[in-house]
Amino acid sequence: MSLKEKYSEEVNAIFAKYENKRSAVMPLLYLAQREGGYVTKESMAEIAEMLEIETTEVASIVGFYSLYHDEKAGKYRMQVCADLPCALRGADKFLESLCQNLGVKVGETTSDGLVTVESVMCLAGCDKAPMFQLQEGDRVTYHENMTVDRTMELVEALKAAGKEVK
Repeated sequence: MSLKEKYSEEVNAIFAKYENKRSAVMPLLYLAQREGGYVTKESMAEIAEMLEIETTEVASIVGFYSLYHDEKAGKYRMQVCADLPCALRGADKFLESLCQNLGVKVGETTSDGLVTVESVMCLAGCDKAPMFQLQEGDRVTYHENMTVDRTMELVEALKAAGKEVK
């Protein structure tokens, strides 16, 4: 079922907010991503068609913003800021050690399906690095001045709270 068919009222409400329909791209992407946690190629093509733009333009927006995704991932996306200022505060070393502790490489998901670790650029907290944003559906939390030990405690707390992927 297409995005427009499935969410016709919401799509119409989004278009009603914008004089220039191209401006609706981000809310439409958010809507497309809401259910599965990522935007499918089919949804990108449909959004492009609705907005009368190229699919590559829609895909470039998905690729640019860290809150849009084009691939399925774990229940949680742990996005570690690894730009230069954060790297100078140890983000690269933090990311490498975190991945070793979780048994994954950057971009991979833990074997239990709980956490996907990603490297992103600029979460606007350079003075609080190492830091990451943790995404679960619509919810995003920021974790600053982190250590690998504290991050592993967080992962264990997520597991203990019964939030494992079934």
